[in-house]
Amino acid sequence: MTRFVAFLLVLAALVSGRPAAAQDMVDVALVLLADGSGSIDPEEFQLQREGYAEALTSPEVLSAIRSNPSQRIGVVFVEWGAPSSQEIIVDWTVIDGEASAADFAAKLRGAPKKTFGYNSISNALDFGVRLLGSAPFTAGRQVIDVSGDGPNIGGRDILQARDEAVAKGITINALAIRQPGSVVAPSLGMPLEEYYRQNVIGGPGAFVETADGRGRFAQAIRNKLVLEIAALETAPRPHNNGG
Repeated sequence: MTRFVAFLLVLAALVSGRPAAAQDMVDVALVLLADGSGSIDPEEFQLQREGYAEALTSPEVLSAIRSNPSQRIGVVFVEWGAPSSQEIIVDWTVIDGEASAADFAAKLRGAPKKTFGYNSISNALDFGVRLLGSAPFTAGRQVIDVSGDGPNIGGRDILQARDEAVAKGITINALAIRQPGSVVAPSLGMPLEEYYRQNVIGGPGAFVETADGRGRFAQAIRNKLVLEIAALETAPRPHNNGG
């Protein structure tokens, strides 16, 4: 009888473990790093928040989520500013349909601004890497999504931060936020999107999207998220807690 009971206990553990493993799998672990620095005025700040909220609940993004094997993504939303200012606005959440997307969007819209200072993209990338390393699920693909309106100013070297993240198998994409009518960022001597292309993005299929107006901003975020969510590799390498 004792052996039979032990057998039943082992069998129950194995059976119950199967759905748990499936529940822990997402197709993409996505860190959204949004510029909350001093260069972002209140209008741009709300534009980013609303743009991401709308995009995550849009039919296009939800369709991209459903197109993947697990039909689930993990998302965390972070705003960043100075080298010591990175704030989790909405913590890791599994989005697998309209209800979970709407809940994430509501939390994003309702949270206050917490960041301060100026443009440490490099330290924001490091923060994103640490978040991916402690993510509460196994991901087929790891992506950091950076949006900003200027170059890296403070913190450690941006190229080192970018290259170290890419070496871990992480893809970094960027959204360049330009003021309407602005073609070149004066402090860079080049278009902002070109600066991001040379210094920020990296990894397989990495790209820069550009937004230079209110309508274009919302569409740019949708386009970027669809590409990030749907562009799974043919045979993705699972990432589990930084592995």
